[in-house]
This record gives sequence, structure tokens and C-alpha cells, in this order.
Amino acid sequence: MSNKVKKNAVRAGAVIAATTAMLLMSSPAFALTRDDGDDPGPGLSVAETLGLYVAAPIILFLVIAGLVMAGDRKSRKQTD
Repeated sequence: MSNKVKKNAVRAGAVIAATTAMLLMSSPAFALTRDDGDDPGPGLSVAETLGLYVAAPIILFLVIAGLVMAGDRKSRKQTD
């Protein structure tokens, strides 16, 4: 085994060890205790979730695409 391969193996091992240590230290059990000022509020309904994360991005995409197409038509008419 060459010296370069050994260094890369040691480096990869160190990265894996550090990542594992970080994951173990950030245990999800700490998320179960609420802070004094923590007030999560009511959750979203299915309709609100779909509207926010599905419908809104689609509508925004369509509006931007429409504006780009309208701007392209104007620039084509001016060059003709």
C-alpha cells in the first residue's frame, strides 16, 4: 500500500469517526423537552399543507413562466 493511500484511509476514518461522534452527541432526546418560550401553535390541515407546499409553488412557477413568455413576445415584435 502506498503512503498516499494510507493517508487517504486515515483521513476517511477520521471523517467517519467525527461524523459518528457528532450524530451521537446530537441525540433527538433533547428535542423532547420544551423551552420556556416555546409555543408551536396549531398544526396545518391537509388542505393547508397541500396549498402551501404544492399549489403555491406551481402557481408561482406558472406566473413566472407567463411573464417570461410575455416578455419574449414583446422582444420578438420589436425586432420584426
